[in-house]
Amino acid sequence: MVTEQEVEGVGQTLVDPQKPLQARFRALFTLRGLGGPAAISWISRAFSDDSALLKHELAYCLGQMQDSRAIPVLVAVLRDTRQEPMVRHEAGEALGAIGNPEVLEILKQYSTDPVIEVAETCQLAVRRLEWLQQHSGEPVAQGPYRSVDPAPSAEERDVGQLRGALLDEARPLFDRYRAMFALRDAGGEEAALALAEGLRCGSALFRHEIATSWASCSMRRPCPSWWRPWRDPPRTPWCGTSARRPWGPSPGLPAWPPCGPTWQTPSVWCGRAARWPWTCTSMRRGRPSSTRTGWSTCAHPPPRAAPGCLPRGLCP
Repeated sequence: MVTEQEVEGVGQTLVDPQKPLQARFRALFTLRGLGGPAAISWISRAFSDDSALLKHELAYCLGQMQDSRAIPVLVAVLRDTRQEPMVRHEAGEALGAIGNPEVLEILKQYSTDPVIEVAETCQLAVRRLEWLQQHSGEPVAQGPYRSVDPAPSAEERDVGQLRGALLDEARPLFDRYRAMFALRDAGGEEAALALAEGLRCGSALFRHEIATSWASCSMRRPCPSWWRPWRDPPRTPWCGTSARRPWGPSPGLPAWPPCGPTWQTPSVWCGRAARWPWTCTSMRRGRPSSTRTGWSTCAHPPPRAAPGCLPRGLCP
């Protein structure tokens, strides 16, 4: 049995900006696993942090907890236009993940938000809640990843049919998401190749989710089409938040590319984020002194200039 003091200790780590980001993420996912009002309270406090990546994951975890007590803070984050678009987007997605129909009106309101990624996310969340209402009483199929997805996996199992639905930009985004998660759940090389083709689609939000789903297929190395989108400027940071993930689950490869003693924390904000998704931090006396976010100041330039930064076989 976890005591209140232990929960408080984990929460203090999460909200302490002086702690390494890795430790704060571990604290966040520990609180997610513990659940309950105290965990929600500590997670909610961290939305004042400067890290958009951390705040994105705060909202994600609150959604995955599926606790209606998190609704007020998520609504506040969605409404707060001072928050980064990726944070507001995830707050909208989390409201859909919780599955409480009381948020339908607020989600419909923000389905026309001027930030297209926020609007698309809220549209998806509305469709998910409506789908749950239409299938009330029916068990929701549990995929192999035990995650609460923005859309349920499609019943179709033919990879060719799913690929066609995924890449058809005339279809509703909700239906394409259903095809995406069905391909992710199917796994295997053919499904992964189909998912990678989605990185050439127009919606930045769609590509962001494609990158996450693609990484879950645990392919050993990216296929050629994976790299093609990063060479076609301009691209947004949205995909970069997930583009780094394929290195993690690949067996036999390092979790992150080894970039020497100054490389610190993976992120989306290093120069053209969608092309080279991590942050380079300069070091003084063993401590990070500044985070550099432009090509001219980045200690590790893009792949063509520094192919050694990628695991062998992954350089474009």
